[in-house]
Amino acid sequence: MKKIITFLTILLASAVALWALPKQKVQADETPVVTLGTSLTEAQKSGTLKTLTAPLNGGNYQTITVTGEDLVKYLNPSGDNFTTSSGVWSSAMIQKTSPGSGINVKILDYNGRDNITTITANQYKNAALTAGITDANIYVTSAIPIDGSGALAGVYAAYAKNGDALNQSQVNAAQDEMNTLSGITQENKKKDGYSDAQLNNAVAGAKSDMAKIGNNISDSQIRDIVNNQIKINHLGDTINNNQKNQIVNVLIEIRNSGALKNGNFKEQAATLSKQIKQNAKGIFDKFNTPENRNFFQQLWDSVVHFFSGLFGTVVVNR
Repeated sequence: MKKIITFLTILLASAVALWALPKQKVQADETPVVTLGTSLTEAQKSGTLKTLTAPLNGGNYQTITVTGEDLVKYLNPSGDNFTTSSGVWSSAMIQKTSPGSGINVKILDYNGRDNITTITANQYKNAALTAGITDANIYVTSAIPIDGSGALAGVYAAYAKNGDALNQSQVNAAQDEMNTLSGITQENKKKDGYSDAQLNNAVAGAKSDMAKIGNNISDSQIRDIVNNQIKINHLGDTINNNQKNQIVNVLIEIRNSGALKNGNFKEQAATLSKQIKQNAKGIFDKFNTPENRNFFQQLWDSVVHFFSGLFGTVVVNR
């Protein structure tokens, strides 16, 4: 678990400094933030900075150090058992982008090697969305092999270091979501007809559908949405009932965290879904036929629009 949090800590630390408040407008020309784990050697720090800042082409950036204290403060409430002496190696850079561009994540090789052994870029994107991050390029890397499941914690640490009050419920939901999706992918990765892109697109699509209805969405409506997204993404033959229940429970936690109250959530979720499909066209092109995905989506859109109209007034007044 030390390795898990390490990575999330740094990724989040970077993002935090870049976003003052989720409701504030942040300009795309803000200085990117690089988060560095406190356990890195001087040589590893140098290599990490070189790796993460390469996309800037010599541009300016600022750095934040993530420590075991950050892990304790932001990750232990979600069930981890870090101490102030826990090691931190994973690192990230967060670069604010223009409104509407969405969340983009790229895992960078360190000295020619991908050291993030478990968490995928799409899993980071979904967790970042839940955490309240919007419109940003996030680059992640590690000087040593780690699963990377704790990386998003750093973003919250960065927010706090800038003096902003953060929603621990959303932090917990993001951590639980990342662990859940990672676990499901590990269980199904060798099965025909399954891909991590399909799973994360289903979750991103579910978030978008949830946001259309609003924060008053019921547990049963969330379950219906999950069932529909599993069909749309052709996961019915691989996702078992236990895994489906895990996804439903995570989405219920996301609703309860208050994430749906963010005005940008629906747009960011829809953008994320488009990005996932664009990056995995070979997988999704075969689904987008009139008799496949479009039929299910058109049918479900009618249902979502009905509930959106039914509960829209209540949601707006909250």
